[in-house]
Amino acid sequence: MPLLSIDNLSIAFGAEKLLDGASFQLDPGERVCLIGRNGAGKTTLLRLLAGEIQADSGDLWRQPGLRVATLAQELPADTAATVFEIVAGGLEGLGNLLADYHDAALRLAHDHTPEWMRRMEQLQHELEACDGWRWQQRVETVISRLQLPADTPLAELSGGWRRRVLLGRALVRDPDVLLLDEPTNHLDLETIQWLEDELLEFRGGLLFVTHDRALLQRLATRLLELDRGLLTSWPGDYAAFLEKKAALLEVEARHNAKFDKNLAQEEAWIRQGIKARRTRNEGRVRALLALREERRQRREQLGKASFALEQAELSGKLVIEAQSVSYAWQGEPLIRDFSVRILRGDRIGLIGPNGCGKSTLLNLLLGRLPPDAGQVRHGTRLEIAYFDQLREQLDPEQTVLDSVAGGRETLEIHGQRRHVIGYLGDFLFTAQRARSPVKSLSGGERNRLLLARLFTKPANLLVMDEPTNDLDLETLELLEELLLDYTGTLLLVSHDRAFLDNVATSCLVFESGGIREYVGGYTDWLRQRPAPAPVVVAKPKPEPKPVARPPKPVASGKLSYNERRELERLPIRIEELEQRQRDLHALTADPAFYKQEAAAITRRMEELRALETELEAAYGRWEALEARER
Repeated sequence: MPLLSIDNLSIAFGAEKLLDGASFQLDPGERVCLIGRNGAGKTTLLRLLAGEIQADSGDLWRQPGLRVATLAQELPADTAATVFEIVAGGLEGLGNLLADYHDAALRLAHDHTPEWMRRMEQLQHELEACDGWRWQQRVETVISRLQLPADTPLAELSGGWRRRVLLGRALVRDPDVLLLDEPTNHLDLETIQWLEDELLEFRGGLLFVTHDRALLQRLATRLLELDRGLLTSWPGDYAAFLEKKAALLEVEARHNAKFDKNLAQEEAWIRQGIKARRTRNEGRVRALLALREERRQRREQLGKASFALEQAELSGKLVIEAQSVSYAWQGEPLIRDFSVRILRGDRIGLIGPNGCGKSTLLNLLLGRLPPDAGQVRHGTRLEIAYFDQLREQLDPEQTVLDSVAGGRETLEIHGQRRHVIGYLGDFLFTAQRARSPVKSLSGGERNRLLLARLFTKPANLLVMDEPTNDLDLETLELLEELLLDYTGTLLLVSHDRAFLDNVATSCLVFESGGIREYVGGYTDWLRQRPAPAPVVVAKPKPEPKPVARPPKPVASGKLSYNERRELERLPIRIEELEQRQRDLHALTADPAFYKQEAAAITRRMEELRALETELEAAYGRWEALEARER
């Protein structure tokens, strides 16, 4: 029995239908990848299935009580809400209650007033009434697995961390159906691999849109293509789809050519002179009218994107040299004693987890940011073009035309004057779309617009920060070919593993010991990197030693007799303190704890804080004495 299905569904925005009589069903355990050109309507289909918008016609059926979770393509705007509030918000009405309880618990830890005691008691009653404790544990589990900072405002997080928060919001509901729109955008490689493993274990129905070919290859049980309003299911992997699709388009092209030839012949016949009109066959006239209508309704496949980089004159052989560069942010070292020589023609990928400092390193190398120590030297005749990760260079109120041409009608591309409409056509923008505001574009269309802007500038040093986000697969492959033919120098930040493999000649990898350079792309780095260090197990807590034992001989002058006795007793004392700490934690975790008098709660909390201080001091003393004994 399917989880959900659509039948003969249609929806249009403007004159063109995004879905035109589409049908599809999603079964339990299926992992379906939705593919199609940017602007074809993939996000619209996901929003329809999620119930966010309504179709113009057709049927949408979902199992009764079906839980559907979505991951939107765009990052959330800056907000004062904390990570816990955002993730818990995925539980709809219950999420607000859990967020209120979490906030109240934090406040109560520092403010033991009767007012907050009553507030906690009220929230506990409400949670007990709706099985809230189980869902609170679910929220905390998801936050822990994604390693999210629960009490940090979303506005303070980078794009990658915000993406993790949205994933947590989608997963917290334990949904029957997951609808994911570009789930790997802004995620680092480690998180992408975690996400793959998590989705492989998902037992519900999964429908996802992605440009990440490695993710598609590993996850998808079948492909669903949205092309000119129609949905087509393709079994097999992406490589098999490309072969079958090419054969289908060839058949379609032959059919259309035959149809157009027949139509031209009939048009020539109807336009003959008086003699032909006398013998005109009315049935043939009606057939011609039907041919005209069929040709009018035919939706041609959108052509392939076609663009090229505007290359400046060659730079000097040395492009950038960094010597012993260090940089810290808010006292936290990001770059330590880093040196590199970048030569003309290098295509260097930057790899590392979110927040490690990749964008900071780019700004240091480009001279936008002064290093705390060391120096950065640029070569001669550098012309730099920069593609930014968050598309901040685009004004959402401007039209596409003005974003590229700034009010001009023509551009100079490769030494020739071109009308801006024709230039944008190379990036698959129709004349009508070129006059639309930027805010109306899809994520992939915005990326194509940014590429169109970037490629109008002559450049011999191209800097690209996550250029593949939201691009459709065809445009992504074209961009790969373009960069492979580029004779200038490329600095690339990307979490697309296949893209790095196909484009990069070397990689700068952020590792625990600093930044290290490896030859080749992502797969080459995996092969060359040092074997992961064995997991360091925390030193076990000292176990109590038997009381009745022979006294240990006094070492020569290292510890006094009293200090040695103290060292022997400390493990027993630490064990007693830890046991008391565990008891107090269990006591304060019980919802009934907060139903006591305020004074009793305050006493227990103060006892717990004093106990933690004493335990920390005992550990410090034990380590100091043990170090002297060695």
